[in-house]
This record gives sequence, structure tokens and C-alpha cells, in this order.
Amino acid sequence: MKSGYLKLPGCNLYYEVYGSGPAIVFAHGLGGNHLSWWQQVAHFSGRHTCVTFAHRGFSPSSAVPGASAPDSYADDLAALIGELALQEVRLVAQSMGGWTCLEYALRHPDRVNALVLACTSGALDPGGAPGFSKAEFDAWMKRAGAQNAAMEARGILSAGGERFAREQPALALLYRQINQLNSEEFRTAVRGRIRATRNQPPSLLAKLTCPVLVLNGDEDSVFPSPAGPGLAKCAARGRHVSVPKAGHSVYFERAAEFNRIVEEFLA
Repeated sequence: MKSGYLKLPGCNLYYEVYGSGPAIVFAHGLGGNHLSWWQQVAHFSGRHTCVTFAHRGFSPSSAVPGASAPDSYADDLAALIGELALQEVRLVAQSMGGWTCLEYALRHPDRVNALVLACTSGALDPGGAPGFSKAEFDAWMKRAGAQNAAMEARGILSAGGERFAREQPALALLYRQINQLNSEEFRTAVRGRIRATRNQPPSLLAKLTCPVLVLNGDEDSVFPSPAGPGLAKCAARGRHVSVPKAGHSVYFERAAEFNRIVEEFLA
């Protein structure tokens, strides 16, 4: 295992490297950091070089203003890949990490071997996905907002979901502890910024030559899983998989299933 800080303009970016073989870079979501991927690192590092990192502003990377942090995510990923001299990377993005990985893949399509968009469309507008209209997206967001407010009022993280909290309380507690490593004020600012930029056409996926996996939990109340099939169709080599009885954080809640699906996809 190797760890360190990459010195970047305005930030020291923390990263860890495990294993050897074809490289997989994991980009975490708003409620996580490099620790979020412990179940994936343990599974994949026997056959792959696994790279995890904490986005700028997320502990233990340098603290930065949340409203501007996402603007540098793709540049930070490019710098990290360059620093580690990784070739033909496989990118696995969870939620917020989709902004990071999709932007990098669109800028450097020749350097990406495969892209996994887990519960995310990055900066692509889900309401523009084939088979999922803007009206359907708006109605879904309204229902999900009410559902999430009710969960949060009962102390349940919407990014985990009610089933996760009920069926796996110890794992849900660990998820919450990682989430709390960053302040709610910071995460709220980041959330506002990424949502403001989620306005690009899904047709941009057609520019990618690599295989693209769109993976959703069918009980997700943060990202609209009904948009998944249409997003996958926009990619020349797209595939969609929905995991039953799973919420927004399939990688954490249903790690064995997530790992199996991703492993088969990468193979």
C-alpha cells in the first residue's frame, strides 16, 4: 500500500494505492472520501492497481470552499493519474464522483479503458435521457424530495436509505461516520454547485469509445434510476444494470453484488 499527498494549486490531494495490475481509480460521492471504497479495494486489489483519493475539500485533503471545489475535480484527477503514471485507467464513479470521471473521460477518451457511472449522470441532465422526460424528472425529484425529508427527520441518511438503515445498522453507522468527516455546510455548498452544472445533454456519452456501465439501485431516492436505461443507450458501448433492494449507495450497501457486476463489466 502506498499513500501520500499530491501538491496541486490551492490543494494537497490525499490518495492511496493498493495492489498491482490494470488500474482502477475510484471517485467517491458527496457523503464519502477515500475510505468509502474499502469493500472494493479488498475485492479488486488482488488483480488490479486500486487508487482511491479524497476530492479537494474532503478530509484528509486540504479544506477549500465548497462552492468552488467541483470546478477543479477533473483537473485534479488528471494530475493524480499523471503523477502515478497510470495507463488506460478504469474509472469507477459514485454519485458526485460522476462529475469528476465523466469530465475526465470526455477530455481524454483515449486514456480511459472503461467508465462506471454508479447512481450518477455527472453533469449530464437526467431529464434529457431517452425515455425519461423533463416532466418525469421533475415529478420524480418532487417525490424523492418529500421522501428524503421524511427520512432525514427520522435520522436516516437519504444517501443510504431506509432499507439500509433497517437491515444493516452497523454498516449504516459506518457510512454515517465517514459522512460526518466533512461538515454539512461544506457538503451543502458542493451539492449546490454540482446540481447547478447538471445541464449537459446525455448525447455527450456518444463521444466515448470505451464501454460505459450505468449502474443504479432501484430504490435510489437521490438519483433517478428511471433515467439509467436511456443514459446507457446514449453511449456507443453502454450497458445498464439495476440492483434490486438497493438505494443510492449500492457500492456500500450491496458491495458483493456491486463488485460482481463491475468485475464482469471490466472483464
